[in-house]
Amino acid sequence: MRRMILGVLAALFVFVPVASMMGQGAPVQPGADQPYKIEYYYKCQWGHQAEFLSLFLKNHYPLLKKIQSTGRIVSVKIESPTYHTSEELRWDYRVTIVYKNSALATTANPDEETMIKELWPDQETYKKEEQRRFEILLGHIDLPVADITPR
Repeated sequence: MRRMILGVLAALFVFVPVASMMGQGAPVQPGADQPYKIEYYYKCQWGHQAEFLSLFLKNHYPLLKKIQSTGRIVSVKIESPTYHTSEELRWDYRVTIVYKNSALATTANPDEETMIKELWPDQETYKKEEQRRFEILLGHIDLPVADITPR
């Protein structure tokens, strides 16, 4: 009996650290001056994926690249799944943005409105197209992610 209790306790000491590495408990927070990654998932109304991507590349991607040129954003990557999943798990596009740090990722960019006006002088068309881009979305998730790979 004593041997069994010691075995269970030993297993708990091994399991608890592994469980905490697998997302149990509080999320891992990067240091204040470490890169901060957010994945943005977009699910479009069926049949409108190409329209969404076209509007995204025309009206949002240039803004992300402009912000990247200031150093606030480190990198931007756009991906789509190669195969399909079930409808409830489906997403059409994932945009992964790595920000310079968490503060820049989670605070408003004071220059964004000026950048938007510079990039799109025809604000009426820009606003109409951005409204359309969001009309054809079924869902949008912003998911901060942390690298928990053991070193």
